Amino acid sequence: MERPSSIVAAMARELFIGLMSGTSLDGVDAVLVDFAPSRPALLAHAHYAFAADLRQELLMLNTPGWDDLHRAAVAAQHLVRAYASAVEDVLRHAEVDRKDVRAVGAPGQTVRHRPDAGYTLQVNAPALLAELAGIDVVADLRSRDVAAGGQGAPLVPALHAALFTGESVRAIVNIGGIANVTGLPGRVGQGTVIGFDCGPGNLLIDGWMQRHRGEPVDREGLWAAGGHTNAALLATLLADPYFALPPPKSTGRELFNLEWVDKHIAGRAIAPRDVQTTLTRLTAASIARAIAAYVPRASEVFLCGGGAYNGALVQMIEQECAPL
Repeated sequence: MERPSSIVAAMARELFIGLMSGTSLDGVDAVLVDFAPSRPALLAHAHYAFAADLRQELLMLNTPGWDDLHRAAVAAQHLVRAYASAVEDVLRHAEVDRKDVRAVGAPGQTVRHRPDAGYTLQVNAPALLAELAGIDVVADLRSRDVAAGGQGAPLVPALHAALFTGESVRAIVNIGGIANVTGLPGRVGQGTVIGFDCGPGNLLIDGWMQRHRGEPVDREGLWAAGGHTNAALLATLLADPYFALPPPKSTGRELFNLEWVDKHIAGRAIAPRDVQTTLTRLTAASIARAIAAYVPRASEVFLCGGGAYNGALVQMIEQECAPL
């Protein structure tokens, strides 16, 4: 007896759900992907915004505070409930039964990232997520790389290599809270894939916007677009030793935060809008310098992540990377 075509089609699929909540702390992105085709097929995407109190708690856990262990454990449970809601959303959007999904990938929310000290720490409760979602969960995705002497971040270069490797050398730039660059050598077997965090992405831009405008993001970069880059401040920011470090390297809120900005603008009379423009230019310039230094043969640059929706930032990257 032949099986119904719908059952055969379901058996032929390799369905996985990926979850990500990054340094921007805006919420959870979930994707349902079929890895059976030669090119992975995106079946559904959902975004689940963090509640304000959860976002604030995760932000506070990035720095030492009172009763950190208890607070982190409680925050992990709230985070995972947001993860579970995102899982339900993609299953519903794709009209897929959870029993057909092989696993959920959930790296957790990074609250301390210190590969220099031999660790990276994510808030997560994968066992609870497995119970809530009814699907096997793969977690703790970074610590093996740190144990082997790596940085544990960024996670995306392997996926970039699978999706975007072509005939020419390419740079793939993922602009989340932190920006990272993947260098793709062109034809398979013609070189080595390189990936590293090049510096701040959206987190300084967002933080300055929240402080001075009360808005979570500079939508389309409109506030920055109306200001002017302060060349002296930009040069001071770019002189931070992190930018000169060779890959492999990774970073986070431990280094790039508003206190870091405040330290560099102390004693300078700069309008807040011009600081916003300068911080946006900082992200663009640090991306362009990283590409020039470590993917020098690149002929194309692809942008992804939330920063790709910031029109002013994209324009500045185009300027800094010209003629690419």
